Amino acid sequence: MNTQPTSTSRLVENCLRDAEFAELPGYRRNKVRDTYQLPDRRRLLIATDRQSAFDQVLGVVPHKGQVLTQTARHWFDETADICPNHVISYPDPNVVLAKDLDMLPLEIVVRSYLTGSTNTSLWPSYQKGERVLYGHPFPDGMVKNQQLDRPVITPTTKPLDGGHDEPITEAEILRDRPVTPAQWEELAEVSLKLFARGQEMAAEKGLILVDTKYEFGVDEDGTLVVADEIHTPDSSRFWTADSYRERFEAGEEPESLDKEFLRLWVVSRCDPYREPIPEIPVETLIEFSTKYVGLFERVTGLAFEAPEAGAPVRERIRSALATELPEFF
Repeated sequence: MNTQPTSTSRLVENCLRDAEFAELPGYRRNKVRDTYQLPDRRRLLIATDRQSAFDQVLGVVPHKGQVLTQTARHWFDETADICPNHVISYPDPNVVLAKDLDMLPLEIVVRSYLTGSTNTSLWPSYQKGERVLYGHPFPDGMVKNQQLDRPVITPTTKPLDGGHDEPITEAEILRDRPVTPAQWEELAEVSLKLFARGQEMAAEKGLILVDTKYEFGVDEDGTLVVADEIHTPDSSRFWTADSYRERFEAGEEPESLDKEFLRLWVVSRCDPYREPIPEIPVETLIEFSTKYVGLFERVTGLAFEAPEAGAPVRERIRSALATELPEFF
């Protein structure tokens, strides 16, 4: 990654804070992505540099949107034989033109370690004394960051109105039927296959894919399609494999290349669910950006191509959209 000509202040100034373009229809602002509902069952997803955690937007991280989009692109390509994905094209490094799916109201989270710092993670609940999590029994005596005997699926609801995700068990899914039993069976099978592929490929790069979330929809033919993002540092935890065992035995946090770095920075300073989150220093955001770029390069084997100094990301995206979707510009 070549960012030497660009100062720290310029990096932050050139972050993509929003991607609202008045020419495009069906605008919706989400925590990280700005999306558009286009005709002919198409959706436009633009990954901004906004950083969310604990159900809040905490600031902007240089290059984050580009890293997310291009990392997901790598994994979509590498898992297309397991499950079709929503991608139609990539008009810009931050942008996906995608199929508009009927999204299923569940997030499928697959976990292989007892870890985490959010309300839906395993470790905080286990630490409180709970031993049945998402319907799965856990023995006494486990410690943080310990590997599980096998990966487990810990689904959450995905409210279509943008509300908070809530834990749900397989028994509750089969009882309440947010998806059909056949859909649930397929979701579970495909998610475990995607996760196994991700862990295998991550291990080849000296990384541990610790956990991840998947979002799915169905297309006009009823085919299950993976959407949103896959195996990115926003949707997954990645640890450095060669130092994991030593750090685990010493009771230290693993070396991470994902969002947990920022979560741990926050929880060491406040209770993010009850107290105001302090402003994150620019230097911390830059360090965070370096981790995201490092993960992209390690996973893909490609050099990260940072935006040219002085070239506004928003203007570049607008130009790419005008070329891809001239009917709107």
